[in-house]
Amino acid sequence: MKNSVRTELLNHILDRINDGVIDDSNKDEWHFYCFNEDYYIIGYYEASQWLKNHNIGEFEASGICQQYEIDNFGESKVYDNSESVVNMLAYIYGEEIIFSLNANTIEELEEEINVLI
Repeated sequence: MKNSVRTELLNHILDRINDGVIDDSNKDEWHFYCFNEDYYIIGYYEASQWLKNHNIGEFEASGICQQYEIDNFGESKVYDNSESVVNMLAYIYGEEIIFSLNANTIEELEEEINVLI
């Protein structure tokens, strides 16, 4: 994962904390509420720009998504547009970030993120 993506997603998690979307009462669902409850990016153009801004090729991103699904589900759908690719990447990388942090409370999560940013 590129550092620019990591930083952006960490800031997204902080935004969800500040908005009161995630808290101590829904710890087991932090990933869902941050990266699966709604689209991370809406629109093909916006998604293409997101990939360009992070210097990620569309084929590279699509490959990451397909490999994740094969590794976790044994099969993969076709990622044929930038919007679905970016939203799946946010899901994958968000999962990686949240589960790599050793936080049991929102305060711990916020502290760990602030150290990383």
